[in-house]
Amino acid sequence: MKQREAEAIERELSPPFTVVRPAKLALPLVFNSPHSGRVYPSTFLAASKLDALTLRRSEDAYVDELFSFAAALGAPLLHAHFPRAYLDVNREPYELDPILFRDGLPHYANTQSVRVVGGLGTIARIVSESEEIYREPLSVETALERINRLYIPYHETLAALLTEAKREFGFAVLIDCHSMPSSPSADKRSTRADFVLGDRFGTSCSSELTRMAARSLEALGFGVALNKPYAGGYITEHYGRPHKAQHVLQMEINRALYMDETTFERTERFDILRHKLETVTRGLMPGISDLIVPRAAAE
Repeated sequence: MKQREAEAIERELSPPFTVVRPAKLALPLVFNSPHSGRVYPSTFLAASKLDALTLRRSEDAYVDELFSFAAALGAPLLHAHFPRAYLDVNREPYELDPILFRDGLPHYANTQSVRVVGGLGTIARIVSESEEIYREPLSVETALERINRLYIPYHETLAALLTEAKREFGFAVLIDCHSMPSSPSADKRSTRADFVLGDRFGTSCSSELTRMAARSLEALGFGVALNKPYAGGYITEHYGRPHKAQHVLQMEINRALYMDETTFERTERFDILRHKLETVTRGLMPGISDLIVPRAAAE
């Protein structure tokens, strides 16, 4: 099993992620799209009892493309090729669900987190809040192969990009880019805001920056919510260190703004949204340093 997993990764996920780098680093921003990967390894599809379209329900489809303008503005964009249903890098490295594995987990595994209990650990057990992914339990070796070959290099790369920005500008701002269903699955009649900005209730990012981003989106006619229902996941919590001049703002985009949630096809509004996101980013650029540099210098 371990060998088959390694071969599938080498054959179908090489490279496992991409960094789109600017010709010249001009901004203290780093964009990250950890859930937009859409290369589903054949071994994963064979092990799943779900069809490919159902598996995609947890995918932040095309979010990497929505932020494809980043490099032209002078900021790097990191995005995964592997899907979230296969491996979720927005989790601790070893948030592992005992229900999912047929053998004992290592002692360092976190088996009790809220995310694990909900079936959404580093190796997800479900998609769409209830659909079980796998036909039968996995081996722990399979999980460790994915973590060692994909998760660890991804986070090493993300950390290096933030270090590079801090070295160049004295501080770094990570924009963690995601998408969300237009309505909670439990209540199809209700709808969500166009955007949800998460800063872990002011602990992962300058609150002033969060509010400035919200105002910029609202000025373009979007509805914006803060921290509810998404305050930020592991990446936001782990890398958000404002007291060390490292800020993380999670951005959740309502999928109905740019895609058909049933067919996963981009709509005619896709390019309009991408242009508006670029407009928002350009609008933030002059104010970021004024908000952050004085505080960072004082500390």
